[in-house]
Amino acid sequence: MTRKPSDFLLATPFVESQNPLIRELAHEVVGGISDEIERACRLFYAVRDGIRYDAYNLELAPQAMRATYVIERGQSWCVPKSVLLAAMCRAVGIPCGLCYANVCNHMATHKLLDFLGTNVFYYHGYNELYLRGRWVKATVSFNRTLCERARLAPLDFDGVTDSIYHPFDLAGAQYMEYLVDHGCFVDVPYDDIVRTFAARYPKVSQASGPLAGDFAADLGAEAAAG
Repeated sequence: MTRKPSDFLLATPFVESQNPLIRELAHEVVGGISDEIERACRLFYAVRDGIRYDAYNLELAPQAMRATYVIERGQSWCVPKSVLLAAMCRAVGIPCGLCYANVCNHMATHKLLDFLGTNVFYYHGYNELYLRGRWVKATVSFNRTLCERARLAPLDFDGVTDSIYHPFDLAGAQYMEYLVDHGCFVDVPYDDIVRTFAARYPKVSQASGPLAGDFAADLGAEAAAG
């Protein structure tokens, strides 16, 4: 079914693009730039590197997936980070969808793999932006400093080429495989995500709080140890 770009400009309970905090930050990032691709790129890097990726903090409460919460915390995981990018894009008139895929991650920390019980990451969140008449994929998950620690090439975005996970790391080792595409949504399919996590990640759903430790430090140490 054909997607209407106008649907992906809507404010939603999670994608709070009309919230004054979101609007102020988005307009501050794009400044007086009129070119939509340059505006989109600025927003991408603001979220990618301005919000630290933390896979140990898998909060599933509804408020934890809202764009304003991500800004307040300054760190999050892929699903809320993609929500924030969508909110900021929509706030400046760029249609942006929330997309999800199951991926097999060959480079997670031992602690995270034990917590999840698998190296399949269900409902990995990324985005699609409608720029100059076409949809372009963007993945804001891993900030640059995390990639440097993990010896991964950061995912850059030019507004023209799809930005999705690399299949291999810088040393040529297998890194990420896309398994299942869940499609693109106007708002977070919250119930589906929570239901899937409960079935696939029982430790996550039963946890009383986030995992202890520093995800970036652990990932860097394990990457250095080979």
